[in-house]
Amino acid sequence: MASLTALTTVLTTALLAASPLSLPAGPGPLRRPPPDTPLLANAIPMPPAPEATSRRGNQLTINGRSQRAAWLWLAEEQGGAQQLWLPLEVLQGQLGFSSRSRSDGSLDLEWFGRGLLVPPAQQRSLDDEVAVDVAALLQANGVGMSARDGRLDLVMPPARLLRVRSSELPGRRRVVLDLDQPALVRLSDERVLLGLSSDPDQQQRLAGLGLNGRQLAEGLSLGGVRPSRVFTLGEPARVVLDLPATGGAAEARDSTPIDPRLQALLGRGLQWDRQERQLPGGRMRITSVRLDPRQGPLELRPLSRGDGMEGLSSLTELARRRDALVAINGGYFNRVRRLPLGAIKDNGEWLSGPILNRGVVAWEPRSLPRFGRLRLDESLLDRQGRSWALTVVNSGYVQRGISRYTAAWGPLYRPLSGAETGALLRAGVVAARLDSQTLTAGVPLRPGDSLLVARGGAELPWPEGEPLSLSSRPSDPIGQASQVIGGGPLLLQEGRIVLNGAIEGFSPAFLSQGAPRTVIGSDGSQLWLVTLEGVDQDGPTLQDTALLLQQLGLRDALNLDGGSSTGLVMGGNHAVRGRGVAGRVHHGLGLVPGSGAGS
Repeated sequence: MASLTALTTVLTTALLAASPLSLPAGPGPLRRPPPDTPLLANAIPMPPAPEATSRRGNQLTINGRSQRAAWLWLAEEQGGAQQLWLPLEVLQGQLGFSSRSRSDGSLDLEWFGRGLLVPPAQQRSLDDEVAVDVAALLQANGVGMSARDGRLDLVMPPARLLRVRSSELPGRRRVVLDLDQPALVRLSDERVLLGLSSDPDQQQRLAGLGLNGRQLAEGLSLGGVRPSRVFTLGEPARVVLDLPATGGAAEARDSTPIDPRLQALLGRGLQWDRQERQLPGGRMRITSVRLDPRQGPLELRPLSRGDGMEGLSSLTELARRRDALVAINGGYFNRVRRLPLGAIKDNGEWLSGPILNRGVVAWEPRSLPRFGRLRLDESLLDRQGRSWALTVVNSGYVQRGISRYTAAWGPLYRPLSGAETGALLRAGVVAARLDSQTLTAGVPLRPGDSLLVARGGAELPWPEGEPLSLSSRPSDPIGQASQVIGGGPLLLQEGRIVLNGAIEGFSPAFLSQGAPRTVIGSDGSQLWLVTLEGVDQDGPTLQDTALLLQQLGLRDALNLDGGSSTGLVMGGNHAVRGRGVAGRVHHGLGLVPGSGAGS
């Protein structure tokens, strides 16, 4: 759910550097925080409230294909849309937009050669998803728009495929499709659907490149080799697909059969169940996977990209990388910056530190997980005996003060806000002081080093050669576990509902909305991985989720990211997609064959 991402994460550089005000985590007026409240550097400013001529809804149809997605239409009294706000996930996954973030939180969007720069002040939240106004960009590329009765229709006449070209590049093969006009581009784990027409010769040419092309009524469907990247170019209109260099007919398949290792475990130590329950707000579909990690052949593990903390992946890619037979999405992240917002600890190393005393799940191999709320209290002690508190470690959550980054963050650190300064700590000694310009160029992060980053006017008073000792202590013993994943709010603990979003920094709007949910929990004897979706509405509220899980017999439960992030992958296939689309996520949780399991 780009939601929390949108609501609790990037404040504009100007506010970070100069303003005494902070933006609330959810909709509402600016308010002055208590003196000890950190300035959130990632809360997205809200544009002016919609006028009476606005329309909004949660049903989106793109060239006849329907899905759940929030949208907001602002129209003139007479005429078409002045503004059309769509979630970033829809723009990227359903239309083919490319995006790149800047250090000040701005978004560079591009679609068929037409660009749009969206500063933080022109981003808003829709159902807790990051959204931008793309009316002008869609209209410029020939997209028809209409809204009625809570449904938005986007229609783009089909383009015609003129030519298929390919070339070999270092580490990849590039396939370029020349079109006579822009086309809609829909991405999924299995296929790429292009709103265009093709002939049999072109489809045969694509098949020879490892892309199984099928001409459907809604467009050209490409399967087979999974592209590592898909983007568009303009003048003339082109769709570009980068394929792995090893791609070929041997890899081409339109769908992945369920992994036989998982098939052998179903009903024999691993339960996979789907049911529906009636709640006051409507019917809910509950999908759960249950096992006892103390006895079965599968271990619970965090799933990450493995190349640093910046970047998003599909849940199937994350599962495939760690050979996870079952996977769910993990905690929150900033969809604009593609950075984590909460705890990720793997094999004893903090890839991303906890924030805001939010809920976490923690565990050791071959054990049931434990649940609680967690902070990481870190400080530096200089030779004069003075102590300096640190805010976060390896985090996309930006606030005033001093933060710490290690090699687990990635090969380089680049600024996440304006006017940052840094100090490189090596072997317990300040090895270098770094100005803003040096940070902007990128600072290599080597094993054993700590980069101290000061934001919002905070000072780094130590000269080169100053010895500093680091103290790092979790606020709860569960933080000492070798594996930790953060989310929030905490829903159940020891059988009691402990939902309290306010003390975990969640907005009232987030707490009250209905949305698809992902939950990890335990009934005291088994681990539960759960997704909840609305059958006739968007999904349950957090309170409804807590009550429903309690009725199912869970004793402990933690809410993870949800909305378009909600996903469940079983044996290589997406069994649950939060809003009907497999959104890209930052990290996940997977059930991985242990050392004693067969391969």
